[in-house]
Amino acid sequence: MQAEVKPHTVAYDRKDFMTDQHVRWCPGCGDFMILNTMRKVFADIGVRKEDFTLVSGIGCSSRITYYMETYGIHSIHGRAIATASGVKLANPGLSVWVATGDGDCMAIGGNHFIHAVRRNIDLNIIIFNNRIYGMTKGQSSPTSPEGLKTKTAPGGVYERPFNIGEAAIGCGASFFARVPDKDYKMLEETMHAAYKHKGTSVIEVLQNCVIYTDGIHEQITSKETKDENQVVLSHGETIRFGKDDEYGLVLNGMKLKKEKFGQSIPDEAFLKHDMHEESSPFHLALARMQLPEFPVATGILRQVEDVSYDAQVYNAIEAAKKYTPYKSTSDLFMSGNTWEVK
Repeated sequence: MQAEVKPHTVAYDRKDFMTDQHVRWCPGCGDFMILNTMRKVFADIGVRKEDFTLVSGIGCSSRITYYMETYGIHSIHGRAIATASGVKLANPGLSVWVATGDGDCMAIGGNHFIHAVRRNIDLNIIIFNNRIYGMTKGQSSPTSPEGLKTKTAPGGVYERPFNIGEAAIGCGASFFARVPDKDYKMLEETMHAAYKHKGTSVIEVLQNCVIYTDGIHEQITSKETKDENQVVLSHGETIRFGKDDEYGLVLNGMKLKKEKFGQSIPDEAFLKHDMHEESSPFHLALARMQLPEFPVATGILRQVEDVSYDAQVYNAIEAAKKYTPYKSTSDLFMSGNTWEVK
């Protein structure tokens, strides 16, 4: 049985997770909302401060380890998830969180990402997706949209970008959520759900960089357009979007199709969100929805139960400790070229 994280015996406030370090992010950066939400969630979830470990890589996002009053590791470029995996396997009783960016995680760190997800290690991975390399001054990242002019693509990006949700679910993610950086309540609720989930929890935060990609998520997050361009998923409820919730999704063969309620389509044909569906094609289809054909899906897209790799390792170690096939070398005899037990 996997070791459990110990509950704390004192009441924490978000201020208990503040440090004396000056926060070196640009005014207006979406990282501030992530930091403040994380402090609030860590104070609320019932874990002793000494049982948190926050691991980061390289980039603006990865400064967060200095701003959280927990144990932390500021690791190297692309290696945050690998480092966090080692921490969790060494001490399964820790609550281990990863802060990483779209460049740090999906480029040099991509291999570690796919295998952590595949193994379902009990990590909480927060991906700050501003669709650019910010700290290194505006190079294209794996999530930069086609046509975006950057320092490394002055004529516009011509590569097809990564869809983080598609990559995560396609690699077998048991938990994936997508949250706009402007939605404090959604991020708080999602972080709580990620903590409770036993396995790899991936949260993609649509985060604004005010310097290099200011407004990159504005179509999805602004008050004027978000009702039409964003669909907030809620488990068990019919998927609805539009200014008056007039649109929904139906299946057209193996594909999703946008339809209007009250037309020729019966209400029962419109899809409800089931984040606990074990088969992943439905969640993949939701993750792939992009403007202008579909609104972008936010909230928890997928949350299914599966055995975690660290639990398997921990149980294997405990089983090995109990396994004593012989008491001494006198209990062995040679059979051919191998030793066997009498």
